[in-house]
Amino acid sequence: MPPAEKPAAGGAPDARQQAALWLIELQDDAGNPELRARWQRWHDASPEHREAWAKLEAFGASLRQMPASLTQAALAPRKPARRRAVKALALLIAGGGAALLAVGPQNIPIHLAGQRTGAGERRRIVLDDGSRIDLNADSALDIHFNGSERRLHLHAGEIHVATAPDDARRPFFVDTPHGRAQALGTRFTVRTGDGKDGSRVAVYEGSVAIRPRLATDAEPLILAAGRQGSFGERATGPAGAANEADAAWTRGILVAEDTPLPAFIAELARLSGRPMHCDPALAALKVSGTYPLADPDAVLALLARALPIRIERRQRWWGAARHEILPA
Repeated sequence: MPPAEKPAAGGAPDARQQAALWLIELQDDAGNPELRARWQRWHDASPEHREAWAKLEAFGASLRQMPASLTQAALAPRKPARRRAVKALALLIAGGGAALLAVGPQNIPIHLAGQRTGAGERRRIVLDDGSRIDLNADSALDIHFNGSERRLHLHAGEIHVATAPDDARRPFFVDTPHGRAQALGTRFTVRTGDGKDGSRVAVYEGSVAIRPRLATDAEPLILAAGRQGSFGERATGPAGAANEADAAWTRGILVAEDTPLPAFIAELARLSGRPMHCDPALAALKVSGTYPLADPDAVLALLARALPIRIERRQRWWGAARHEILPA
């Protein structure tokens, strides 16, 4: 059955979904002239089809490992890794135009990362050299080890790293969208931020050298144990004291120390995967203590008993219910 005739859930697929289906069909049967002729007829049948395919090409061109034209590339033999990238891109687009725009080409590496966690999900990874990584919620990581270096690429989110000695004396790097951190025999966390926030490194053992991506000639900032610092693409921020409690998520615990309630709720929502929203009017209320991430309902119930707040559970038609934290 031609891709354009394959039904989508709830009815006929739109032009974007048809384009994604065609891409997968062409990918899997590149040498079929009849398939190519049918694709051409579909492509030329309407302006909507041509526009959908052009958008697919544009997103494909944003992937460095792929040729600029998916029209030509989809009809040529491919390496396995490139085939996987094309299919992943197509599936993103098949999810709908709004989702595609939300993803954006700059975020495609996040969706193609080798290690990914969703909301409320955490994962521990033991690397080939014996180093240990804890991957926090909503994180995306690629691991690249070879004979000359050990390198992690943190596309988004947060990791806690405990490096192991390496007989080959290979350096250990963590790359983020903002620059690079080099471990110097250590235990540390790296967390990416959005835009001006840059990336943040906190060191608990040993030391870490951080260097902004666009300041390769500058001297790196060396963070010793007990220190933390941030860096954007061009510069590092001032260093300060690191707090071991910030890494308590690796043990399934959220630690608060006189934290404004909205900030606490935002972090609880991020780490537990439960949709929550706190009224900004409650910012004067502060939270302290240790809280289990495995039971966010119990945490909210405890807060409701201790603070002048009420909690409402509101069902949203497009997804999971959200807890609203409001003044009592």
